[in-house]
Amino acid sequence: MIGNTFRQSGYELVEFGQAADVCVINSCTVTEQADSKCRQLVRQVLRKNPATFVAVVGCYAQIGSAALQKIAGIDLIVGTQDKLRVIEYIDDPIKLPEPRVIKTSMTKAPFTIAAGAGAAPTTRANLKIQDGCDFMCSFCVIPFARGRARSRALGDIQREALQLIDAGHQELVLTGVNIGTYQFEDKKFFDVVKMLLAIPELKRLRISSIEPTTIPNELIALMADSEVLCPHLHIPVQSGDDHILAGMKRLYTTAEYLQFIEYAAARVPDVLIGTDLMSGFPGESEAAFRASCDLLKNSPLAYAHVFTFSERGGTAATRLKNKVAPPIKKIRSAELHRLSEAKKFDFYKRFLGRQLRVLTEEQSTPGHWLGFSDNYIKVAIPCEKLSPNSLVRVRLASVAGDTGIGEIVKAASVE
Repeated sequence: MIGNTFRQSGYELVEFGQAADVCVINSCTVTEQADSKCRQLVRQVLRKNPATFVAVVGCYAQIGSAALQKIAGIDLIVGTQDKLRVIEYIDDPIKLPEPRVIKTSMTKAPFTIAAGAGAAPTTRANLKIQDGCDFMCSFCVIPFARGRARSRALGDIQREALQLIDAGHQELVLTGVNIGTYQFEDKKFFDVVKMLLAIPELKRLRISSIEPTTIPNELIALMADSEVLCPHLHIPVQSGDDHILAGMKRLYTTAEYLQFIEYAAARVPDVLIGTDLMSGFPGESEAAFRASCDLLKNSPLAYAHVFTFSERGGTAATRLKNKVAPPIKKIRSAELHRLSEAKKFDFYKRFLGRQLRVLTEEQSTPGHWLGFSDNYIKVAIPCEKLSPNSLVRVRLASVAGDTGIGEIVKAASVE
């Protein structure tokens, strides 16, 4: 979206690292590692192009502006509320003696996004429907960085969806901080999904990460019956131990979470269900960690994004005792990664010999295209006569690591 606003104002977009008049870094602040990466990127840009006008926008700019102001060479710092309007604060991309800081209070009012579809598509398109969060999990800094929950006007979502589809995008991905809490006037998340599925030209609709307590059963039923709504759910659990979940201020028990994903797996054919798991939360005993491992191993979960607990200033978790030592956190994260890789490999193998519909995205090597199936299996396709953003039917011939190898089905080629 930010790139589109620059393109529409006459700028040419270049790859990161190339010489540029302006560099915009859209920052994250979920972990200390994310903060550090942002600072490293700033210094990397300035080493290569000292004259580049550097703007840092987004979450770290919102809550870490004081730290960013100490980095010589940053010219503009724009918080979350105004980041999509960053170009309005660049009158002339000339280096400034000290950074200009734009940081306004975030509101709960519904919002719209004034951005066009941009250039021709090369992949699926994200469609933002919501921002902020009211859940206040004890480890999470997002409510401070992104504000409280607020939703995008339904008509504005529809407008951008139609623009993206008209531009040629075959898949839309619903995104936001806590999308299941969407509420605009009398419309909820399920209404957004139904509205988009009613667009005849849309080939695929995917739901990004969604909190377990916000998924209506009607959505699972719709996913089971729809050829457009992708059979893929990413539902964060964070821990397999109820004591740890309580300390995190999560809104469910392990049993409730497991009951729901088992229902979804039974109701939706071939659904791929992924999750988030955190290692090293304060008070996580060896038994609590093993409970997380067991949940991943002995459930329908196909993979886990693994996060190591990172203490964030201002969050309730900073006041908790029984901190887990960094070496133990590292060992536990590595074990969860290994379990996740094994679960994903086993899930992929279930589809050997079967046909999948894949949307191509990029070439891994010349003549080898990468893409994702409807249920989010990563597939490599050896075929030179393809292009990005092509929906093709393939037969899964083998699995190598975290990637399936697909052969194009002759009788059902490019759709």
